Amino acid sequence: MASFLQRLKKGLARSRQGLVRMFPGGKASELSEHEWQDIEDALVMADCGVELAVRLVANARKSKGSAVEALRMSMRSMLPDAVPVARPAHGPFVLLVVGVNGTGKTTTIGKLATLYTRQGKRVLVGAADTFRAAAIDQLAVWVERAGADLVRQHPGADPAAVAYDTVQRGLARGYDVVIIDTAGRVQTDKGLMDELAKVRRVVAKAQEGAPHEVWQVVDGGTGQNAVVQVQKFREVAGTTGLIVTKLDGTAKGGIVLQLADRFGLPVRYIGVGEALEDLMPFDADAFVESLLPDTITAE
Repeated sequence: MASFLQRLKKGLARSRQGLVRMFPGGKASELSEHEWQDIEDALVMADCGVELAVRLVANARKSKGSAVEALRMSMRSMLPDAVPVARPAHGPFVLLVVGVNGTGKTTTIGKLATLYTRQGKRVLVGAADTFRAAAIDQLAVWVERAGADLVRQHPGADPAAVAYDTVQRGLARGYDVVIIDTAGRVQTDKGLMDELAKVRRVVAKAQEGAPHEVWQVVDGGTGQNAVVQVQKFREVAGTTGLIVTKLDGTAKGGIVLQLADRFGLPVRYIGVGEALEDLMPFDADAFVESLLPDTITAE
């Protein structure tokens, strides 16, 4: 089986190739203004964002060593250090998962449930995306495959009630992890965003300190719209961490850097493929190494 780093490099191949094509070799001090501009343009095209791309290049230009290594160090400085997941002293760890439609949220929840059950934890999942019957059925398949348990009601049921019942059952029956799915909301839909805020309030009443984490699933290929999504969901749901999916299908891997730098939120996982192993715990050093190799060669 391929190693963690090999899988990560394969998943980020398109993003890396986009940067490599416009990146000259040599020392940082030897590059011309035109070459530095090419690097800055490549970073913008990789969805680092203009402001961050300018800062990355400005930092890299101060180095007297390899330009590639200088940029790698500059990138790494923009990523926050890993912080422990907030877990309660007593009762289940309650995780609220949010995001817009099409980000791979339901699949990601299924993979998270599998990862936790493989760690020997008892996992309960709440199907609080009650607007679409298909979403409940899809989640049920993943939960059964994971060896976890599911709380579901009829389509159209009150999402907050499902979330409350899930947390209460998690407490009463001694589950280790409770994961609550929510409807894929468009951040401009005020009614649905208000409903999401209600779900969070109700979860807090069901268990003191819950939800302990609120993770937002973001499609890595959506570009600058991802920034808008995180901003809005953070205001409404109190996002505490990010999961960036579908990075294998885009050359826009720089969006991870931009989101982490702009919001200071930890990236908990990244998705670089369909397989369970392709939902990877985020490692800042490995990510930067995979995004920008040591040597610039045609791939």
